[in-house]
Amino acid sequence: MRGGIIEKIGAGIIRMNTTDFSRYLRSMVLGVETKIPLSNGQYVTAINFDNAATTPPLISVMNGIVNFAPWYSSIHRGKGFKSKLSSNTYEEGRQIIYDFVNADRSKDALIFTKNTTESINIAAYRLAQENNKGVILSTDMEHLANDLPWRDKFIVEYVGIDRAGKLSLEDLENKLLRHNGKVLLVTVTGASNVTGYINPIHEIAKMAHKYHSKILVDGAQLVPHVPVDMKPHGAPEHIDYLAFSAHKMYAPFGAGVLVGPRESFEKGEPVYKGGGDVRLVSQKFIQWADPPAKDEAGTPNIMGVNALIDAVRTLKMVGMDAIHHYENTLIHYAANKLKNIPGIDLYCYDKKEDERVALISFTLKGMPHPLLAEILSREGGIAVRDGMFCAHPYIEKMLGLSDVDLEYFRTNEEALIPGMVRISFGLYNNVSEINHLIKLLDNISKNIKSYLSLYKPLMF
Repeated sequence: MRGGIIEKIGAGIIRMNTTDFSRYLRSMVLGVETKIPLSNGQYVTAINFDNAATTPPLISVMNGIVNFAPWYSSIHRGKGFKSKLSSNTYEEGRQIIYDFVNADRSKDALIFTKNTTESINIAAYRLAQENNKGVILSTDMEHLANDLPWRDKFIVEYVGIDRAGKLSLEDLENKLLRHNGKVLLVTVTGASNVTGYINPIHEIAKMAHKYHSKILVDGAQLVPHVPVDMKPHGAPEHIDYLAFSAHKMYAPFGAGVLVGPRESFEKGEPVYKGGGDVRLVSQKFIQWADPPAKDEAGTPNIMGVNALIDAVRTLKMVGMDAIHHYENTLIHYAANKLKNIPGIDLYCYDKKEDERVALISFTLKGMPHPLLAEILSREGGIAVRDGMFCAHPYIEKMLGLSDVDLEYFRTNEEALIPGMVRISFGLYNNVSEINHLIKLLDNISKNIKSYLSLYKPLMF
């Protein structure tokens, strides 16, 4: 996409101005024109700026579910025609995901899970069976899903952030050097769900491998928005483990993905035990199945996988580079508008050239974060997220909360825990929706007392 022109979409070469491209993207998503009520009783078109939490479904995904439903059957267990077709679809889906992230079919196991959280929990459990004596390097900017699963299994240390909220690569290397080969894994978010910063995952991988460690990337906020390449095994930039969720990439129905070295899943026991993950069992022994079946106990979620397959096909057809470029224009436009609203503080928007996905968090002076989110919904039909976004330590550091502050909030359950408001865009959002947000925020900032008197009694 150059100069506002999309030159290539998928395999075809076309020319499309930015406005037409925006409309094209919007036409692909279900529910974008849904009307919802405001506090005054009027109905408006809903604006969803909470895509970092979950995205609406693509029309292609819902059509795919309806078309596949008559053929739905058991996976890997039946000889009937529908069962064989469902099993083939499930396994073909695995190959499509391998290609989407450039994983190695011969060396990587690709395990279907429920979501990123389950994927990382499985990875932590399996790695702890290999060696729980080493160190895990997490970071100050992680979602809790890439923090809590490691805490009860390993020694965990956290790589720091700089004043702008970015990961300190200098601190990462210092910790790798200090532990002298004892770091088993560097586990890092691909893109922050608070600031939108994209971490240099391949540079981090090179650093981790230099010190004989591996890297896991939490791709929940990265994979839906930018091209992700795991790179070949043996390359310094290789991503050893990758986890992501379908529901953040326009594919509901509860599917997730964990990709990692096949050898990591060959030994030891799976997290979930039952039918489907064994070769042979007696009352005296258990012979586990080979990966990835070993970690896919129970009836597989073929509907969720089918939805993910259709989403990936659609995203690839549009082009991940084109999606990233378009969403970048939205977030930079929004950030520049937000900076001009009195009382707004952005967390963080350091430089326009910073690599980021299309989300940003902010506070409005004098306005509690849950109240601001409620007003945006009731007055403008705008859905945002408020709070700590399951990234508590990161936001605590960004807000400058001390240990004394945190102890106060821990011991006073009636106290409002500090937080932010987050806007996050999907490929179907547009400038018109952002202008609606900016206009309402500007009005709120200039009339805070009036809004507080009207809404605060309803909230607190």
